[in-house]
Amino acid sequence: MKYMLALDQGTTSSRAIVFDLDGRVVGLGQREFTQHYPRPGWVEHDPLELWETQLVSAREAVETAGISWGQVAAIGITNQRETTVVWDRVTGAPVAPAIVWQCRRTAPLCDQLTAEGWAERVSERTGLVIDAYFSGTKLAWILEHTPDARARAERGELCFGTIDTWLIWKLTGGRVHATDPSNASRTMLYNIHTANWDDELLARLAIPRQILPQVRPSAGHFGQTADCLPVSLPITGVAGDQQAALFGHGCLKPGMAKNTYGTGCFLLMHTGHQPFRSASGLLTTIAWDLGDGPEYALEGSIFIGGAVIGWLRDALGLIPDSAASQALAESVPDNGGVYLVPAFAGLGAPYWDMYARGLIIGLTRGTGRAHLARAALEAIAYQTRDVLAAMQNDAGVPLNTLMVDGGATANHFLMQFQADILGCRVQRPALAEVTALGAANLAAVGLGLRSREELGQTRSSADVFAPRMERATADNLYRNWQRAVERSRTWER
Repeated sequence: MKYMLALDQGTTSSRAIVFDLDGRVVGLGQREFTQHYPRPGWVEHDPLELWETQLVSAREAVETAGISWGQVAAIGITNQRETTVVWDRVTGAPVAPAIVWQCRRTAPLCDQLTAEGWAERVSERTGLVIDAYFSGTKLAWILEHTPDARARAERGELCFGTIDTWLIWKLTGGRVHATDPSNASRTMLYNIHTANWDDELLARLAIPRQILPQVRPSAGHFGQTADCLPVSLPITGVAGDQQAALFGHGCLKPGMAKNTYGTGCFLLMHTGHQPFRSASGLLTTIAWDLGDGPEYALEGSIFIGGAVIGWLRDALGLIPDSAASQALAESVPDNGGVYLVPAFAGLGAPYWDMYARGLIIGLTRGTGRAHLARAALEAIAYQTRDVLAAMQNDAGVPLNTLMVDGGATANHFLMQFQADILGCRVQRPALAEVTALGAANLAAVGLGLRSREELGQTRSSADVFAPRMERATADNLYRNWQRAVERSRTWER
């Protein structure tokens, strides 16, 4: 029997999951790694630690599956997107720490680009907005602030990549420098219409083309692993984590949507083979390319989702673990008028405010820790409504069911409140590992073991949360949320 090995390199941990060809989990490995915050608003990772924890996780996953390496058919990779690594083409040594997608250090450069009138060109060509979130300005920053980096890049001595590219390079022993369209489309350097790196954007940011990876179909061949694993395995599927989750949910038809509740929240709607340009502050992104050209999605990116629960636990000490947030929130009948806007890294869609900052408002002498916990969970649901309202305004199609995944979906209070605030059903799948499943399924398609039609079949769900709250009550809660958001905006200006 053959199995697929999915490498799921996330923002806070590296995971690896072994799936059988029916999509069942048979083995798992996971390692957390260090988060570095050298200055306010800056976030970094050690690229070598990402690689080492991913490699250990892969070995652990196969060991816990109780199978031999010879039974693994192929590897699929899914990754935190936008996080930027630059390394030496010969030695493989990183020239600087990885700049994480959450990092705000390039906000001034983004302001400069906007002032120069680049916003429309960036939006039209890349489907993105000008924001420090994306890889292009991070790469420009590394080249500008690392001694001799730009000159070395021009001589072809350096490689750039998002985390998928870094892992492919390491897995293949430096033989393959490649990415897929879903990750390339998150760089702010890739023209999603011509399917090529954009020379004008590269010139403005002084990024030499030779530093960039080759773009290959998401379901295709990315080389064979070198001596880092006991056997040589083909890498046949690659996609950014949110696109992989969309694929894992089987959202293969236009109008199907999912929301992933991870460190951030990412709501994607499949829009077909034609890019759909948003009028409501959403991103147009490439979902994947199965070999017959790119398919597209509308995306709303929420920077702080489940991370706000980690903040309650680690920074405030209000809860011993993330799971305790549910009971604490349910211990009070409502939020007591308290709203928490978790704009710790600015606000993403549909606001795109790099200078917003976190806010708690509505405090009274009667406010307790339970109200804060409830406000934090509610904030995740409110932000999702922000994005879904924009998405429905663009697409003109009401959504009856939102498919969900990610760690925070285990919180029953959050899922029920999400259904209440949206006024639609929330469907949580029986399998929690949807993102990794998407990578495994892409690898299976790339290897010719599965077809698109097979993967598009509806999967059973463990729970469906239906709205119970009166619409007038839900709308009033949401209006107060919008008032709180306005008070958090442009704080750093």
